[in-house]
Order: sequence, then C-alpha cells, then structure tokens
Amino acid sequence: MKFRLAERKDIDQLIQMRWDFTIEDNDMKIFTKSDFESFKAECHTFLESALKSETWFIWVAEQDAKIISHIYIQLIEKVPRPGRITYPFAYMTNVYTEKEYRKQGIGSKLITTINEWVSENNYEFIIVWPSDDSVEYYKRNGYVRCKEPMEYFPS
Repeated sequence: MKFRLAERKDIDQLIQMRWDFTIEDNDMKIFTKSDFESFKAECHTFLESALKSETWFIWVAEQDAKIISHIYIQLIEKVPRPGRITYPFAYMTNVYTEKEYRKQGIGSKLITTINEWVSENNYEFIIVWPSDDSVEYYKRNGYVRCKEPMEYFPS
C-alpha cells in the first residue's frame, strides 16, 4: 500500500471514484451516460487545475496501481494578524474509500498521513463537515466536534 499525492496520471481514476461516490450517496436520482460525460468533462477540468495549484492537495491510497481511497485538501489562507505568524488551515473534503476496502484501516492510515503532513507544514488546523455516518471515523482519528458554522444561502 502506497500513500501519496495524486498526479495527472490519476485523473481518470479520480473522476470515476467521484462519480461512484455520488451514485452511492444518492440512490434517488437516476444518472444517464450523458450526465456522466458532462460530469467527466467538468471534473477533468477541475482536477487539471487542482493538481497544478498550490492550494489543492489530493492524497491517495494506492495498491497495485489502483487508487482505492482518496482525501482532498484545500488550503485556506487566513488574513494576517499582528503579533503572530499566520498559517493557512486545511479544508478536508471528498473523503472516500472503495466499498471492498472499507473497515480495513486504509482510510485511517491515509488520514494519519495527512494529519502528519499538516503538522509538518505548520498548517493551523483541519476542518471537515462529516456526514452523520462518518462522525465516528473522524473521532477515532483524533477529530473533535466543534460548534456548527453559520451559513448564508443567496436566493
């Protein structure tokens, strides 16, 4: 098992995994081949840009050249404050492990790798909005509940 940052060669696998993640999480909507093709184009553009950026980091767990788990991290810059050095924080999203590899500790090893990377790079903290089903996973990996953020939805 190898834990590493995603590369351009991984884009097709990442697109398929994002599609599978969405389908698994949304059994109410029927998606068509046309839906996949438009999604694929949009996601490919996003991933190309993300992989070139200095703010997105896509971590993967790879086994036999197949990506089996991934976690996306976006760094968020903070406004500087007088009297202290300001470091970005990390927003964690799109946490996914393929079904047949779940409950084997792979996701926890990947998140541990990310936690160490965040610490080594002096990022201030990691924030994630877990689904109800994933709260225990994050707790097992050292995450704690915080007060809910406030949201604004433009009409």
